[in-house]
Amino acid sequence: MKARIAWIAALCLALFALPALAQDERAWSEGPVTNVTAIKVVDGQFENYLSYLQKNWKGVMEEAKKAGYVLDYHVYGAQAHNPNEADLYLVVTYPNMAMLDGMEAKMGPIQQKVTKMNFREADEASGKRVVMRTLLGEELLRELMLK
Repeated sequence: MKARIAWIAALCLALFALPALAQDERAWSEGPVTNVTAIKVVDGQFENYLSYLQKNWKGVMEEAKKAGYVLDYHVYGAQAHNPNEADLYLVVTYPNMAMLDGMEAKMGPIQQKVTKMNFREADEASGKRVVMRTLLGEELLRELMLK
């Protein structure tokens, strides 16, 4: 009887260990998360919008990077093939998906420090940005790192 119980216990342990072994054999792991924002800049507003980004957005991103909330950020220009396509992309990479939890609470003090505006004031001021650009959408991408 003891042998049978030991055999059943060993079988149960083996069954519980299989998922862990299967995870170890994955050919990939979850990497950083990148948010890509597609922007259509209004004709004649390109320099104004980039000046805004340089003055405000870049400063906020630099502080977020120092705090460890952001790994990296970029601004990419693109050739729009039709009037409905983006001609500018704002790309921000975060260490992981969990970093996005509570992001407004994390970024609020940074925004206040850099721009001297809280989120409400920044939203009110965003009317100026609307004149300069149209937000076409966002995409959240997670890097899958091959082993």
